[in-house]
Amino acid sequence: MSAAERYTIGELARRTGLSVKTVRYYADSGIVPPTDRSPTGYRRFDGEAAARLELVRTLRDLGVGLATIRRVVDHEVPLHEVAAAHAEALAVQIRVLRLRQAVLTVAARRGSGPAEVDELHRLAQLTTRARAHLVGDFLASVFAGLGDQPAYPGVIVSMTPELPDDPSTEQVQAWLELAELCREPTFRASMRRMARQHATDHDVPGLPRPDAVAVVRDGVAPALAAGLDPTSPAADPVVAATTSRYASLHGHSDDADLRQRLLDRLVLANDPRRDRYLDLVAVLNGWSTGDATAPAVDWFIRALHARMPEQPR
Repeated sequence: MSAAERYTIGELARRTGLSVKTVRYYADSGIVPPTDRSPTGYRRFDGEAAARLELVRTLRDLGVGLATIRRVVDHEVPLHEVAAAHAEALAVQIRVLRLRQAVLTVAARRGSGPAEVDELHRLAQLTTRARAHLVGDFLASVFAGLGDQPAYPGVIVSMTPELPDDPSTEQVQAWLELAELCREPTFRASMRRMARQHATDHDVPGLPRPDAVAVVRDGVAPALAAGLDPTSPAADPVVAATTSRYASLHGHSDDADLRQRLLDRLVLANDPRRDRYLDLVAVLNGWSTGDATAPAVDWFIRALHARMPEQPR
């Protein structure tokens, strides 16, 4: 391009794809001043002015305000500083939009009314401290009186979610569901009973040992994967091996009393919300989700019921 090459407002508009009105506005406001005027008085712009206009258009497309753009093109503030500040502002806006999207998605899925939408919005906006207090209160209720046992501090850590500073929409949705679980009285009571049952299973001399749920999960996994009917004779060896292992771990005979004790523990533990809570923690913490225990527990409950002696009427 020669030094003498010039563009009129119309030519500059065609070159940049902006409207004549927009180019004229930027020229009138001094953001892209003309290089000179033609002999007939029309404003003309050189290649530098065209490049300046391209920058203005890009910054406007990125949402930068005109006052800030003027300071950039006038070299009053470095472009990289403006870019960094604007990027941070956009990051904040994106986080807010993710929260809103998560709340609206959950509300739409549930068919929520105004009161529930308000509550979901409140939960989504909790501070880090408020979230920690909500979860901490839940876990303190579940493990009250058990925290001094060696295994439980680690268990509590594994059940503690940490919502990232820049969560995904999926993580926000997971937080909303988990927060509601933590506040659900029946879930708290169920988890409290499970924790005490787990403590009872471990209240035996010797090395730490798996509880009833872990024994059943490991024992029936192949049968569950194979689709074996728990009430069929083919399931007899699976049931016998599992109850025998549980009995040996606790120093008891594999008799009707032990099977009834095992059944009572499994019925108490058969709450799919426990699996859901752990899956939600995994989503929030960026962990891989573990294997659900509810299907194995349900399978073995059915198997034991089918083999327990009938109670006298």
